[in-house]
Amino acid sequence: MPTVGVKRDLLFQALGRTYTDAEFDELCFEFGLELDEITSEKEIISREQGDSKASGASDIILYKIDVPANRYDLLCLEGLVRGLQVFKNKLEAPRYRRVSPVSGEAQKLIITKETAAVRPHAVAAVLRNITFTQERYDSFIELQEKLHQNICRKRTIVAIGTHDLDTISGPFTYTAKPPGDISFKPLNQTKEYTATELMSLYKTDSHLRHYLHIIEDKPVYPIIYDSNGIVLSMPPIINGNHSKITLNTKNVFIECTATDLTKAKIVLDMMVTMFSEYCAEPFTVEKAEVVYPDGKTCIYPELAYRKEKLSGEFINRKVGINESTEKIAQLLTRMCLRSQATGVGDEIEVEIPPTRSDVIHACDIMEDAAIAYGFNNIPRTTPRTYTIANQLPLNKLTELLRQDLAAAGFTEALNFALCSQEDIADKLGKKISETRAAHISNPKTAEFQVARTTLLPGLLKTIAANRKMPLPLKLFEISDVVLKDETKDVGARNSRRFCAVYYNKNPGFEVIHGLLDRTMQLLKVKPAHGDGYHIQAVDDSTFFPGRCAEIFVHGNSVGRLGVLHPDVINRFELTMPCSALEMDIEPFLGHTAEIQLTHDVPMQEVIKHKFPMQDESRQASASHPTSSKTVFGDLSTPAGLKTLNDFLADKSYIEGFVASQADIAVFDAISSAPSPTFCHLQRWYNHIKTFQRERASLPSASRQFVLPATPPASTNTSDDDIDLFGSDDEAESAEAVRIKEQRLAEYAAKKSKKPALVAKSSILLDVKPWDDETDMSKLEECVRSVRMDGLLWGQSKLVPVGYGIKKLQIGCVVEDDKVGTDLLEEAITAFEEYVQSVDVAAFNKI
Repeated sequence: MPTVGVKRDLLFQALGRTYTDAEFDELCFEFGLELDEITSEKEIISREQGDSKASGASDIILYKIDVPANRYDLLCLEGLVRGLQVFKNKLEAPRYRRVSPVSGEAQKLIITKETAAVRPHAVAAVLRNITFTQERYDSFIELQEKLHQNICRKRTIVAIGTHDLDTISGPFTYTAKPPGDISFKPLNQTKEYTATELMSLYKTDSHLRHYLHIIEDKPVYPIIYDSNGIVLSMPPIINGNHSKITLNTKNVFIECTATDLTKAKIVLDMMVTMFSEYCAEPFTVEKAEVVYPDGKTCIYPELAYRKEKLSGEFINRKVGINESTEKIAQLLTRMCLRSQATGVGDEIEVEIPPTRSDVIHACDIMEDAAIAYGFNNIPRTTPRTYTIANQLPLNKLTELLRQDLAAAGFTEALNFALCSQEDIADKLGKKISETRAAHISNPKTAEFQVARTTLLPGLLKTIAANRKMPLPLKLFEISDVVLKDETKDVGARNSRRFCAVYYNKNPGFEVIHGLLDRTMQLLKVKPAHGDGYHIQAVDDSTFFPGRCAEIFVHGNSVGRLGVLHPDVINRFELTMPCSALEMDIEPFLGHTAEIQLTHDVPMQEVIKHKFPMQDESRQASASHPTSSKTVFGDLSTPAGLKTLNDFLADKSYIEGFVASQADIAVFDAISSAPSPTFCHLQRWYNHIKTFQRERASLPSASRQFVLPATPPASTNTSDDDIDLFGSDDEAESAEAVRIKEQRLAEYAAKKSKKPALVAKSSILLDVKPWDDETDMSKLEECVRSVRMDGLLWGQSKLVPVGYGIKKLQIGCVVEDDKVGTDLLEEAITAFEEYVQSVDVAAFNKI
């Protein structure tokens, strides 16, 4: 985020009142800014260059304020004050107007076709009858620099030039010439230089040398002349000295040359809107004409206002508030977005001023409404849905392996994912075309040219950097490599690898082989051909001939191990033999490690394979009617639904921590979607509804939650329905089974409502006072005044410490889930007048 430095006294003078540091910090927070630092010019120089350099610097207090990167209107004192005044309802947002010259024609800037090779676009405007003071002049120059570093991307996209209009005469010509044909006196220089000489001159300039590369290699350099052939500027490097502005300047000609016209318009609008308030007619800007090579004429600055419409319901829903349309319009107006209710439903019309180029979407307007409302004022609400997160299986396996490999005596290393082509090819005795490496199109250094395809080079470079460490060096790494894969939408995929190296006076192949056996033991893979793992001799240019083996698991190759080739060792500047093991660990998951983020199936696949949609699944389950009687009661009645809702208040599923057949059975017992009044039940219902396609594959339930429906009594009995040889015991046994199941279900429901055991601890605290004059009775009163849910204070006593000082020893019982020792210590030490420190003397689980 850009940081704007403003003088505190000037800021308070412009705001019309003074603030304490804490008050201004709070104001910044309310406006969506952050007061980053309170300092002074002397303090900054002292910190960066030493006290000797800071002896003559100013002691004036500076506020360093962090501003959002897209809020270009807040990059200077003028815009910051204007925004805060409007936010505090002390000022209405001004309306900026483009006006024609009082006398004569508008200033013209003519662009020639030669500029197309360097910076083809330009815009211009005039600030007429402006009054500068030293502070305004400094702010004017600083805003140019802030814009250059921010939206202008260090002048590569846009370069700003400001000139004293009274020293030059239009029309102006923007063209491009060979550097040898350009000659003028640059800003703050006493003689003329050619453009070539200027490039040499500024190579040692601490400020301008950073911009030379923009045009240095171009055949022609951009240049702006007035009608008399006087050079205004050579963008984006330097302005001419002839037209430089001073405190006495009254009319300012502003030109912006650019490679991006949209950015140029934004920069010009910011410059003129921020400082037009100092013109004789405030907030007015004199227009200028720009004539393009094709003869097209454009008028600048545009100062365009645009209107957007959105609903109050959208803002209320996204922010989490419930305000009227009129109230929301007032909030937006405080953010310099004039707004009003249109009267059509809850529609709001918002006017976007030229200073707010950051507003490009309805979400930007919603964000401003939230800032004006106050983030701290938004009510906290419990999410309507919640789920229990699980660690990605691949990461879980990685963490488990890391612990055991470290226990085996190997040290973990973590290397860069990018490396040089030489590291993964030449140094390993391979060709770069065989590596399937993803290349960086514009690498900044030779060290980071490709994404690594193997972990081995990184570990060998780590050993090379630690050769002076005691032998043996045993390192491992479990990280991703990147491989080209045409089947992926991005053309590449990540693969999780495990690599280990052993570096010593002898090769130590048996150590690496033993580590492989230990790893397979941890992964529960037996040493056997076919359904286990085995190694098989193979030739590999990276390894010593006859000392390399390929690792097979369930018949598939997963990696290699062996003794590294001496040439490989020498290329990595090592002097001793080294053994290495590298293998892919994803096959041990049993399925691909790339987990789909959604259950949705593309429509063409649904049609092709006739997958049931969610509604169809629901209808299918409805075709097999189930009983509505459950252990929670009859779910066709409000009482039963309320019981189930209360049961789900702190649970995600009917039983356990994953969806199961218990959830499906209870889901089917509910005839229709529950009403929003049963919020926990509705959350669970919507969640289980997403499992309809895989309902058959969900784990079985541990007990029965849905009771069998009572069969309807038959009113028609025929001879065919009478079993003459049947037994009455069958009916009795069926009735007994039903009663037994009902009692079991009732017991299960009763057991589920039984409160869980609460973990408690007994804590003995030592509370130490500052000295022997501390009122210990008052200290104990302060301690016992600490009230928390799950905290019960016990007995206390005073224990002598020494020199007449006594400490308070007090016991308490806490519920572990609600109260922690850190929380207690923080609450007690808040009584700074009495309490010096708090220590835990004893801690016992109850």
